[in-house]
Amino acid sequence: MDRQNNIRKRDFLKLGLLGTCGACLATKGLPLIAATRPASFQQTTKKNLREAMFFTPTAKGMKCQICPNECRIEKGEYGDCRTRLNQDNKLYTIAYGNPCAVHVDPIEKKPLYHFYPQTKAFSIATAGCNLACLNCQNWEISQSSPLDTRNHDLMPEAVVTKCISNKCKSIAYTYSDPVAFYEYTYDTCKIARTQGIKNVLVTAGYINKEPLRELTKNVDAANIDLKSFSNETYEMLNAGTLQPVLDTLKFLKDEGIWIEITNLIVPGWTDDTEMIKKMCGWLTEQGFADYPLHFSRFYPQHKLSQLPPTPVGTLTHAKEIALMAGIKYVYIGNVPGNSHQNTICPNCGKVVIERKGYTILENNLIDEKCRNCNTKIAGIWH
Repeated sequence: MDRQNNIRKRDFLKLGLLGTCGACLATKGLPLIAATRPASFQQTTKKNLREAMFFTPTAKGMKCQICPNECRIEKGEYGDCRTRLNQDNKLYTIAYGNPCAVHVDPIEKKPLYHFYPQTKAFSIATAGCNLACLNCQNWEISQSSPLDTRNHDLMPEAVVTKCISNKCKSIAYTYSDPVAFYEYTYDTCKIARTQGIKNVLVTAGYINKEPLRELTKNVDAANIDLKSFSNETYEMLNAGTLQPVLDTLKFLKDEGIWIEITNLIVPGWTDDTEMIKKMCGWLTEQGFADYPLHFSRFYPQHKLSQLPPTPVGTLTHAKEIALMAGIKYVYIGNVPGNSHQNTICPNCGKVVIERKGYTILENNLIDEKCRNCNTKIAGIWH
């Protein structure tokens, strides 16, 4: 696969379109509260500027230590994620209490299939992201700044209140990446935990260990987007690297946080059979056999609009590879009406949970076990 030109991270970022949006492309529900465009930087920062966590001064500016990018941000400049500002030689986040997407989603949409099924997740996101994926489906917000989007006025306490009033079991930090709005996520998670609300990260997992450790003290589940199993592909397709994501996966598992993994199969980029075999082998060897793996279909998006959608046969072949490697629960997403959304008992092969879209048609779990053979099905069910 010849992708030759050694594109550097900042080249990706220069390609990013700083557009505007009122809601995320991945969401179809109506916004829950009115969104407004900031009239000015000063107006925005009155409420939305907060001192950042995890940074240190250097001779070249403030060094952000939230993620492996470790941007050195000079006075008056922003980090690669567009949410961190060096103002008067202090690092601040401008992504606090100003989400540009606020929706109520089924938890299955995250996707989380083994975590409180058929419950609702109160879903929020601010603009900004610490990666720059060429295939991003939410690029209109992920490659923008909170200064460029129409935002909601929703501080952490208000998020929790809205979650409760909408009868949601959990809050999902999603759509862009909660790593980019770390402090907002962190504070909201802490308040939510005191109210018995579950916290869910939907993230690429591109984060340093200490921020991850601190954040996940109040996190219950995560869907990790494992974008490929090639460092070269990560650099060229996503402007990141592989190892930090693998470290995140292992840390979450060791901390007892429920994990589901998504792998988007992009034609010509992440559809290599040997790469998929290597990824599935690593997951099994590292103890992830009981955690669901979702292979997701790519549709032409953002800077890869010239590519075709992923052939369904490629997805089913990837599922076969995963099952042969020993992963027990493997799903195919973004293919409407397919039977590969069903949860199959790894022992008897019967359908344990039958799904159509985000709806459960039949649930054959009894006390978290298969009704047919009494095999325990991994997950957090109630």
